Amino acid sequence: MVGVRVEMPSNQPIVLLRERGGDRYLPIWVGTAEASAIAYAQQGVIPPRPLTHDLMKDLITAFGRRLEEVRIIALRDSVFHAELAFDGGLTVGSRSSDAIALALRTGTRIVGADSVLEEGGVAVPDEDEDEVEKFRAFLDQISPEDFEKGAPGTTSGEPGTS
Repeated sequence: MVGVRVEMPSNQPIVLLRERGGDRYLPIWVGTAEASAIAYAQQGVIPPRPLTHDLMKDLITAFGRRLEEVRIIALRDSVFHAELAFDGGLTVGSRSSDAIALALRTGTRIVGADSVLEEGGVAVPDEDEDEVEKFRAFLDQISPEDFEKGAPGTTSGEPGTS
């Protein structure tokens, strides 16, 4: 998990995931409320009253379960789909933004399916700082529509909202 950025000029929040041991990033457009929930968890902010994801974490604990993994499993119609993988083999479908917010609160790892990384990932080599800056500039100027299949100058998949 790299963080939450705001795409300009539309002010649309993007959650940016980074491939472990690789050079691909996965930009996932999310809503403002979801971006706030993710940013709060990433920064360790404790709200005066529990947010929905805090409640979910408390429910998981109260039921004696453990969230083992959050999986970004598909990219369909410009929308990322996720699932929560619990102990005992139980899986539950989820919006990717909710899954990420919950993973950050529980310390659970986030994994992306190879097919999702192939379709929606953007490669940026780490060793070239100039390339990282170019990628940041790229994020500041793109929109979800830029990733639609057949859009001029695009070769990747269709990142979408969760």
